[in-house]
Formats: sequence, structure tokens, C-alpha cells
Amino acid sequence: MQKLKDKYIDWLLSNRWLVILLVLIAIVSSATGVKKLYFTSDYRIFFSEENPQLKAFERLQDTYTKNDNILFIVSPKDGNVFSKKTLAAIIDITKQGWQIPYSIRVDSVTNFQHTRANQDDLLVEDLVLDPASLSDAELEDRKNIALSEPLLLNRLISTNAAVTGVNVTMQLPGKAQHLEVPEASKFAYNLADKLRAKYPDLEIRMTGMVVMNNEFSAQSKKDIKTLVPFMFLAVIIVLALLLKSKTATAMTLLIIISTIIMAVGLTGWAGIKLSPPTTTSPIIIMTIVVANCVHILMTFLQEMRGGLDRVAAMRESLRINMQPVFLTSITTALGFLSMNFSDAPPFRDLGNIVAIGVVVAFILSVTLLPAIITLLPIKAGKSGKSFQVMHYFAEFVIKQQRKLIVVMTVIVITLISFVPQNELNDEFVKYFDDSVQFRQDTDYATTNLTGIYLIEYSMPANDSGGIADPEYLQSLERFATWYRQQGAVLHVNVLTDTMRRLNKNMHGDSEKWYSLPKLRDLAAQYLLLYEFSLPYGLDLNNQINVDKSATRMVVTLESISSNNLLKIEEQARQWMKANLPEKMQVQGASSSVMFAHIGERNIRSMLLGTTIALVLISLILIFALKSFKIGMLSMIPNLIPAAVAFGIWGIFVGQVGLALSIVTSMTLGIIVDDTVHFLSKYTRARREKGMSSEDAVRYAFANVGMALFITSFALVAGFLVLSLSAFELNAGMGQLTAITITVALFADFLLLPPLLMRMEGAKHEAS
Repeated sequence: MQKLKDKYIDWLLSNRWLVILLVLIAIVSSATGVKKLYFTSDYRIFFSEENPQLKAFERLQDTYTKNDNILFIVSPKDGNVFSKKTLAAIIDITKQGWQIPYSIRVDSVTNFQHTRANQDDLLVEDLVLDPASLSDAELEDRKNIALSEPLLLNRLISTNAAVTGVNVTMQLPGKAQHLEVPEASKFAYNLADKLRAKYPDLEIRMTGMVVMNNEFSAQSKKDIKTLVPFMFLAVIIVLALLLKSKTATAMTLLIIISTIIMAVGLTGWAGIKLSPPTTTSPIIIMTIVVANCVHILMTFLQEMRGGLDRVAAMRESLRINMQPVFLTSITTALGFLSMNFSDAPPFRDLGNIVAIGVVVAFILSVTLLPAIITLLPIKAGKSGKSFQVMHYFAEFVIKQQRKLIVVMTVIVITLISFVPQNELNDEFVKYFDDSVQFRQDTDYATTNLTGIYLIEYSMPANDSGGIADPEYLQSLERFATWYRQQGAVLHVNVLTDTMRRLNKNMHGDSEKWYSLPKLRDLAAQYLLLYEFSLPYGLDLNNQINVDKSATRMVVTLESISSNNLLKIEEQARQWMKANLPEKMQVQGASSSVMFAHIGERNIRSMLLGTTIALVLISLILIFALKSFKIGMLSMIPNLIPAAVAFGIWGIFVGQVGLALSIVTSMTLGIIVDDTVHFLSKYTRARREKGMSSEDAVRYAFANVGMALFITSFALVAGFLVLSLSAFELNAGMGQLTAITITVALFADFLLLPPLLMRMEGAKHEAS
């Protein structure tokens, strides 16, 4: 193996121009895959096809009209929705809503299909037809009707009649989701701007699932435009300060750019979709490239300071670093490939993209980097005080090894004890921070009108037409009443509210008949008469299935955590089990339910993936380092960082959501790098130079200590840049990963060396 490595190094340094040409051809060829990339913004991408909650939601949406929507929240500045001026504006907004691409239904207080009796006839008409013709008393009457209508209150009108909503239901074809959502959203945003200009006395906000989908895409693209350039700047500053070589810094940036171009291009050729989580891949790849380059360049510059010329210095650097860089590339790739165990496809894609980037980074680091830098004029400069710092640090660790083991063990155990303080919890609206307009508008809507967290049920009856059965309606009514008594519930949309109103209408609008029909035939006739009277676009297809054997009940909730949502869903399941016929005991479904379950499912699947990756990495290290003891010992600094980081997170944050469930697997591949490089230098000193364990520790710190510090600093800087994202999935992941990498550096500097010295003693090893 050593001979093969030496032959490769000799060939590389003898054919540098050929290597540069071949690599450039590979970069250009890979880059053509970029045109195959597209960004998908559907929130459903977070759920695998086998996800049971997704299957339940899709079954429900296949049965009824889909409820992807855009909700315009309208707040008149005078605080009165039921003024002539405001109602006229609502009618206009309702009409304009039909112009939004893919709209199939528009609901508002003005076009609500109000029913009333006219002798033996049932009249169905818009609640407000011509506001200008209404007297003050008639306006007050319309207001009272709206505020007493269960289908409107806390859905399209607030309890104080100061805020109203116009809800546009969308039927996206799904053939080109990455184009459909932006198209509809852009039209809606432009419409909102026009309406604000037309009606300056109205405040108009927007929320809904289509808007949220669009924000997933918009915020991710914003991160690419802002955070990646910012990261480049941070890397330039870090490298310039620590490498103290303009040429070395420039070459590292060249390798970074080349690696990202190749990785992104190969991603396109592999058919991987881009999504919000995958936007972090350039930053992660960038930090990994920096790690590879720094190790090679630090040794290269060090050898030049020792008197070697460029080619000889690079030959020695590659001889020393080829194996550890190769090992770190394998272990890093394994760590990210373990993300394929994730239950969320975007995180699988992120792992695969970074794994591709890791392989590309290794190839370019041992081909393009040495080929170019040995052709350029470069000054090694002086070693400065940094290497002296590593010398003093090594002496401190050797002298205090026993105390360090005790102190570090106590600190680690103490911090890990806080891991249970973390609660698995999520709120998908809070994936966006307060600076995002969608978040602001959604919070406003939840506080003043209605929410976007839903639990939906398709409640089956016994047979075709069975929804008119009085017993079925009574059961449905009891279930809706139970839900309305729960604290977090804002609204329940259920067929029984319509049936009670129809029963009252067909009895001369007498309030004493505001109850459910007691005869099946009568209820069926009421429903049929009502359906025939409804205008196009406002039918009951969103609430009743084709053969009238089931109805949809929609529960709207406040913005609550996943734990509370799951608790309510479980309580509902228990209530159904105790109070409803077996046929009506169904599972709740919605995007909210899906997001509530995904965190727990993802953590379980990622624990399996991390365990498998850890076992494989340990076996690789045992084989590569030719030592079972050292290979097993390496597990300690590889396992501790994530556990300690989650302990710190438990102290200061205490909430773990979807994005953080992948951090252990993601960081495993990264933090192994420091361990591999330190152990590689340590075993080289023991075997090739016959040093004692203490001298081997000195050698490792002298030769790789500063490189580990630089790479860790760059990694932490990169992920802290990511923490600036307004998208919480990226920001939280960046923060926790930065903490993990920092802890890993402490573990490799303060715990691993003392453990090595205590395990191996002070004896020399023959070369």
C-alpha cells in the first residue's frame, strides 16, 4: 500500500499539467448537470411515501376537495368589517381571488351561502349582495348572522367583527410543483399589493399552506444568496489569518469552488431534488474542503520552512497526510450516508449531496491542489507563535493527564445528565423566525381570526347516503362538541351545523327547530335541496364524499407544539373509542399531524443509522490504525461530542425538532476527522519514530494540533453562519452542529491524549 501511494505521488508531481487538464475536464463535465436541478417547495417532501400519516392525509384529500389554500386576512382600520365600504371591498377581494391560478373555491363572509325560509321554499343566497343598498339596521343584521354562524365564527370572521378572511382553495395539478406554487404565490402577492393600494383603509395579510410552501423555497434561496457568500468571506478571513499565505488561501478557495461546482453538478446528474434542507450542503461541503486543504497545506508550509523546495515539501505532505485525509473522507462520507436512514427524504438528499461532495473534495485535494500549488510561487513565511502554543499546550496535557481525565469525565457526565431535559417538540410555523412576513401574518391570523394547524377526519357512515342517518349525525355532533370544549381549538367545521340550520329553515326559521333532523329521509331531502341551490364553486364537495357515505370534519387549532397536538389527537382517539361506533373510529390526518409525528419517527430511524455508521467507522479505524485498542478508544471522542452538545442544548433551549434529529448522524462524520488525524500522527510517532506515548502526543500536537484548531474554527464559523438563517431548520441545525464541533475539539485535545497515555503507558515502540 505504501509503495502504491509513493508511486501515485511521484506520478502526480511529474504530470502536473496533465492532472490539471483532466481535473478541469471533469469539473466542466460535472457542471453540465446543474441544468437538471430544480427546487421543490412542497412541504410534503419532508415525508417518505411509506409514511403512515402522509398516506392517511392523501386518502382524505383523494376523497374530498384538497385544502391547500391562500388566506387573505383583512383588517379594516376602523375595526368594523360590517361597514358598507369594507363589505364592498370584501366582495371585490372575493372576486379577485378567483383569478389566482389553480383556485377552485373562494369563501368569505359576503359570499357565505345564507339560508332562510320563504313560506315552503328554501332561499339560498350570498349573505351580502349589495352593501351600498343596505341600511344600518340591515348591516347590523348581517353582522349578527355572521357572528352566530358556527361555519363563519373564528374561521372567516373574528368574535369582535374586526377582522375577516377571504379563503382561496387551490387545486394544484402537481405536475410541476416547483413552478405551480411560485406562480400562484406571486400572483397572490401582487394581488395583495394592488388591493392595499386600492383600499388604503384596509390592512391585508396572507397566510395558508400555499404561502407556507412558497416560503420554504423563498427562504432557502435567500440563504443561498446571502449565507454562502458570507461563508466564503468568513473562510477567506480565517484562512488568511491562520495560514499566513495568500497563495495557500487562494488555492483553498479554488478547491472549494471547484468542489461545490462538481458536487452540485453531480447532484443534478443523480436526479436529486433540491429542497430547503439541501441548501445547507454548499456550506457543509465548503467546511470539509477547508479541513482537507488545511492539513495538506499546513504540512506543506511546515516542510518548506524546514528547507525543502515546493515539490519535495508537497511529496512529504502527501506522504504524511494521504492516509488520514483518505480515512477522514471515508468516515465523513459514511456519517452523511447514514442520513439515508432518515424518515424525511430531504435529509437523505442532504446526506447524499454532502457525501458526493466529500468524495469530490478528497479527489481534488490530492490532485488539483498539489498540482497547482507546486507550480506557483509561494512563500512559506515564518512559523510564528502558533506552533509554540501547541508545544506549551502539549506539555500542559502531558503534565495534567490524570487531572484532565477526572475533570473532563465529571464535566462530560454532568452535561450529558441534562440530555433528558430536551423535549421532542416542533411547531412548523416556527420554522420561520419573526423576521419572515409569513410568520408575522400567520401569528396575527392565529391571534385575531383563525389558525392553520388542522386535524381532519373522514367520518364514515354505515352505507351510501348514510350521512343523513340521525344516529350518525348525533354521533358526529357529539364528537364536534367534545372538540369545541378543548382549550386549543379555534373552530370545528362539521356538517351538523349545516343540518341544524336547514332544519330550522324548513320549519319557518323557528329557533326551537335549530336541531338535527330526526328522520333520515327528511335529512336527505334537506341536504339535496340545499345542494341544488348552491352556486358553482361553493358546493359541498369539500365536505361530503361522492356517494354520501362519509363527511369531513376539520378541527382548527391555535399554533401549538407537536406534543400538545399529539396529546389532543390521542385524547380524541380515546374519546372516539369510548363514545362512537367502531366504524366511526378513524385516524386524524393533516399536514399538522404529519409534522407532529415526523420528529419522533426521524429520531428513531436516525439512531439506527448513527449506530451502524459508528460501528463501520470504528472497524475502519481499527483496520487502518492496526490497533484494536486505539480503534475502540476512538469511539469515546466520537460519541461524547453529540451527547454533550445535546446536554448543553437541554440547559439553554430544551426543545428538539425535526432538523435537530439529524445532527448526531451529520456531525459524526465531521467530528471523526479530528480524531483520525490526531490518532494517525500519534501512531506514526509510535511506530515509525519509536517514541514513547508522551513524546507521541507531543509529536501529534506539533504536527497536527494547529491544523485541527484551524479546521475546527472554520467548521464552527461555517455552521454559525448557517445559524443566522431565518429558516429555523437551518439555523437550529447550524447552532447545535457548531456546539458539537467545539465540544469535539475539546475532547480531542483534553481527553483523547490523556486516555492514550494512560492506556499505553510510557514505553517506547520499536520502529
